[in-house]
Amino acid sequence: MKHTTIFLIFMTLLASCSSNTIYDEPKDLIPKDSMMMLLKDLYLATAAKNIKNKRQQKKVSYITLVYNKYNIDSLRFNTSNLYYTSKIDIYEPMLNEITELLEKEQEFFTKAKKIKDSLYNDSLKNISYKIKKEQKIKELKKVDILKKTENLKKFQRKN
Repeated sequence: MKHTTIFLIFMTLLASCSSNTIYDEPKDLIPKDSMMMLLKDLYLATAAKNIKNKRQQKKVSYITLVYNKYNIDSLRFNTSNLYYTSKIDIYEPMLNEITELLEKEQEFFTKAKKIKDSLYNDSLKNISYKIKKEQKIKELKKVDILKKTENLKKFQRKN
């Protein structure tokens, strides 16, 4: 009797652990393409928590802004995300594509930053060149004025 009870408990635990839970599709499921863009923006919003914004603030949550952008609430996102994560054959390619999109964006912004920095450095060089040129012109004018005053003094002494 004791062995059969232990055997039944063991079999019940074994049977309960072996099932995969697949959730039914929710009524307000976010479409796959919108879900991918939403996840991409949520990853960026989550990553931005430790970056200072223009007002030098850290740990600002941008997640609510992402929800507002897609006109959804957190409950709808959670139910849709739970459904997609239960179907790994759908979710894994979505994550791979999101990773590719983020890498492309990173590459684009890296190139854009290099271009902006080079333009900024070029403009600084142009500004410093103009300043140096203006300083030389002022120095030449001073020298010219000094020469003219000396010539004027010499002329006055002669007369």
